[in-house]
Amino acid sequence: MSVIYFDNAASMKPCQAAIDAFNEVISENYANPSALHKGGIEAENLVGYSKGVILSAFGDSNTKNGELIFTSGATESNNMAILYSVKPRGKTKIVTTAVEHPSVSEAIAHLEQNDGYEVVRVSPINGDLEIANAVCENTALVSVTAVCGETGFVLDMESIYKQIKARFPNCIVHVDASQGFCKPDKGVTKVERAESMFYTKQINSDLISISAHKIGGIAGVGALYIRKNTMADRRSVRILTSQFGGGQQGGIRSGTEPVALIYAFAKGIESVKNMPSSHYEVLQSRLLSGLERLGIAPHVRESNSIPNIVNFSCGVKSEIMLHFLAEQRVYVSSGSACAKGKKSKILPAYGISDKDIDTSIRVSFGWQNTVDEVDRFLEILESGINRWVKAKQEF
Repeated sequence: MSVIYFDNAASMKPCQAAIDAFNEVISENYANPSALHKGGIEAENLVGYSKGVILSAFGDSNTKNGELIFTSGATESNNMAILYSVKPRGKTKIVTTAVEHPSVSEAIAHLEQNDGYEVVRVSPINGDLEIANAVCENTALVSVTAVCGETGFVLDMESIYKQIKARFPNCIVHVDASQGFCKPDKGVTKVERAESMFYTKQINSDLISISAHKIGGIAGVGALYIRKNTMADRRSVRILTSQFGGGQQGGIRSGTEPVALIYAFAKGIESVKNMPSSHYEVLQSRLLSGLERLGIAPHVRESNSIPNIVNFSCGVKSEIMLHFLAEQRVYVSSGSACAKGKKSKILPAYGISDKDIDTSIRVSFGWQNTVDEVDRFLEILESGINRWVKAKQEF
């Protein structure tokens, strides 16, 4: 029996285009992109091509008005955005939410504990209003996640950004878009979706963090988008140097760029663009229908979530159900992989009870998943629930 991999929010299966691109570079275009010979120039051209592809996924305005700094992944991008943008600002307040990934929440906690920053953590519910209202003249940074990795809950980043900039244009807004990047748009019609597939196109921000392995690229590379001041053709956000060396990437992050990973990242995006825009919605609809038949409702309503992540309580302890599913070669999770099995700190912010948290399961789809896999998962899940109910009755 083949594996059903429904843990794509943790890491998605690399698509074949990304694998082929990676293999091409490490076997044929392996020169240092800083080298002045032909091989170096060809490698540099691959990096430049990849930047164009990745920036295009942010939409036309972002493509023209921003630049990319390649990193090792979203964790480094988030750390860079938070730790190296606030200190030059001279302000002492940070606004964030109670549902951030540890690479955001821990970086902010570090500034709070060691540098005396005042931190306001708001609820994700009605997030656009609460986040915007928490900002004041002394706010150096707003740092929030576009899509919650545990629940799939989507913030209206377009509204948040406009509200903040209308009142405090110098406040820096950072978005962790690692889960929303290259996922279907929310709030667009089926006609529009054919040309505007990516949720990230609706994200208007000063700093945006993304990661390759969340979209079908290869783990080990991510990027930080930095908005530029188009009038002066310079960065409107000052990022301090994060590491010293040969001065690559504008001196912000020195070190030889991982050309193979970067090129694979771009090819992964191009592959996703060719995927049917309704792919995740079809899988989500099938799963939700099956869960409804079992008397199970998702923790976040479909209208408020991105379609490739569904979090629900199965009525059986998560650890027990995860082991049972794994025995059947079905891989899901009980939350963020970075939590390493610890009780979720995210779900309480959505008003989910301790009992439901203890029995929660996160299903997250990837480009490779099928409706048949959803159906087989539902059958196996139902058998696991029935086994547990029978065991309690016998006890």
